[in-house]
Amino acid sequence: MLFSWLHGAIPIIPRKLRGIKRSWLAGLFAFGLILTSTLSWLPAYAGDVVIPSGSQFPPQVKMSQTPVNTELRGVWLTNIDSNVLFSKRVLNNALNKLKNLNFNVVYPTIWNWGYTLYPSQVARKVIGSSVDPTPGLRRRDMLKEAVELGHKKNLLVIPWFEFGFMAPADSLLAKRHPQWLTSRRDGNKVWMEGVHKRVWLSPFRPDVQEFIKDLVVEVVKNYDVDGIQVDDHFGLPSELGYDDYTVALYKQEHGGKAPPRDNKNPEWVKWRADKITDFMKELFFAIKDVKKDCIVSVSPNPQRFSYEYFLADWQKWERMGLVEELIIQLYRNDMNVFTSEMERPEVQAARTHIPVSIGILSGLKRKYVPVKQIQQQVQAVRDRDFAGVSFFFYETLWNLAKERPRFRQRGLQKVFSQPAKFPNLLAGWKPQR
Repeated sequence: MLFSWLHGAIPIIPRKLRGIKRSWLAGLFAFGLILTSTLSWLPAYAGDVVIPSGSQFPPQVKMSQTPVNTELRGVWLTNIDSNVLFSKRVLNNALNKLKNLNFNVVYPTIWNWGYTLYPSQVARKVIGSSVDPTPGLRRRDMLKEAVELGHKKNLLVIPWFEFGFMAPADSLLAKRHPQWLTSRRDGNKVWMEGVHKRVWLSPFRPDVQEFIKDLVVEVVKNYDVDGIQVDDHFGLPSELGYDDYTVALYKQEHGGKAPPRDNKNPEWVKWRADKITDFMKELFFAIKDVKKDCIVSVSPNPQRFSYEYFLADWQKWERMGLVEELIIQLYRNDMNVFTSEMERPEVQAARTHIPVSIGILSGLKRKYVPVKQIQQQVQAVRDRDFAGVSFFFYETLWNLAKERPRFRQRGLQKVFSQPAKFPNLLAGWKPQR
């Protein structure tokens, strides 16, 4: 260290100084040894991150040594706590990084906060605004850029209708179509998502269904997307559904009997969930009528939660052939819980029909997930031969984290050490109209 530097510097000392006393040089040499010993107690540097001396870099997790030839490697791109979608330059840089780290698919949100993130004639007609007015979106076609840039890098692009039937309580959509909103039994329409006030469009109304279907079909018709993704926001919180339209429809089908007061009543839950399933079937074939090879992807919570709390019966959707790619959100820190969810019967049954992948939480703005946990969860997914993984969300892969970006990128490089093909859909499972 310091001694090596001094050793290399001595030959270039000017000739007139070389007569200096040997005792002075010996003292300087001794000082160098003391300083070197002192520095050895300081933290060692590895790239951009400070780690304790002797630690592994990145953290040591035993990853599978068997080459992975086919594996879904995805990430969700959002407009919340992230600027990745607000500039073509930033988007392109992000896709370059993902490609270099051997990802093969991205899921950019395109329906969020009551707006489309692409120019939509359907939205203009219904909402009064064709695109989210946020600077960075209103004068661009973000989806067109994402598709073109992604395909140039051999990344699949599957846009995500993130909000489903949900909208902000103060949105233009809610204000222009108050009759579309559903409610609790006491008439309250507001549903809290953290600190945010939301409302929900009734998924049982034909005019609401037409609006959502038109948005989806518009994307499939106008963009060269590889698929369309929905999640359990294409259901409905189970405490809702007591609006006048839905109550009248229930009475019509139950001899005038009103819906149960208990929103978790099994028959009431099933009736609403089945109505949403009917819409999913209609949406599936509307997509296929436009583009047969457009993947219909669903990224829900585990079945019990998804069904009981959001009336989204994805197990039934899958059994009916309405799901061609399933990515189950397992945002758990406890590895025992994480692995046990993968062993659920409905998950194993789905794997006999379609590629099933696992959604892994890479972090949130106020929730840090270490790269070591990410590596452990990816390996647990591989150990059970699932189709792959997708991370929520892009910004927390390396930007919103306590670990330095280069440190986390190297950790991901270890996870995806070689390129892999996106999984093919399994043949022979055809839905019935």
